[in-house]
Amino acid sequence: MTLAPDLQAAADQCAPRTTGAECCSLSGGPMTADDAQRIAGRLKALSDPTRLRLLSHVAAQGCGAVCVCDLTAVVDISQPTVSHHMKRLVDAGLVTREQRGKWAHYSVVPEAFAELRSFLDLG
Repeated sequence: MTLAPDLQAAADQCAPRTTGAECCSLSGGPMTADDAQRIAGRLKALSDPTRLRLLSHVAAQGCGAVCVCDLTAVVDISQPTVSHHMKRLVDAGLVTREQRGKWAHYSVVPEAFAELRSFLDLG
């Protein structure tokens, strides 16, 4: 059977490599229970569309912290709801929270995303 060129290219990419590398390996070896728990918590926190939008806004600020007061307009929800979602991201280790007066400020934890990138790297 002959495949269309684009389908053949996709099939070639999934073909086992002759270099001995495993196809679609997610990591260098099995995960520990603690690593699996941590990564699952981070992925679960990221599975909510509102949290993804909030996180993308914080990440867009680079290394600077973002005030919770600025996040309410981003997703058009109340400040207590934003704080709830941000607490989930903090608990997952994806962002840090710093109290400045009456307002909380959030920053991205780059190492957390480096770990997720490494885990999800199929190359």
